[in-house]
Amino acid sequence: MGCAMGARAGEGATRELAVRLHSAALHLLRRLRREDAAAGLSPARLSALSVLVFGGPRSLGELAVAEQVAPPTMSRLVAALEREGLVTREVDAADRRSIRLAATAAGRRILEEGRERRVRRLESMLAGLGAGDLEALSAATALLERLLTEDAAR
Repeated sequence: MGCAMGARAGEGATRELAVRLHSAALHLLRRLRREDAAAGLSPARLSALSVLVFGGPRSLGELAVAEQVAPPTMSRLVAALEREGLVTREVDAADRRSIRLAATAAGRRILEEGRERRVRRLESMLAGLGAGDLEALSAATALLERLLTEDAAR
């Protein structure tokens, strides 16, 4: 009976940690997202462009799935990105009947500059921490990276 009580207490602690981590991750991303306004693109356009910049060329359908939107919605987003010179359509080398969407150099530059702004903001937040806190955060980050890698492998 003692083991069952201990297991339930551990489950409660795991649940509480999950709730706190979820909240902290959302707040951190919202805080860093404020830096995205400097890019001059809507969050939806930035997100779609990010998939193409950091994930490589995709079909319209693949991009819609990655962004969890309907293909007509993605068509409108891509058309706007094309008008702005941030995305191009390329014939798929493996299947000449298919079209792949790819980020242009200008699209890559916008995303790289945005990432740099967010990293600088996060760096300024971290600058106020002591060495012990930085080490603890580094260890926690390594653990999160491992959890994400393991989850992706499932």
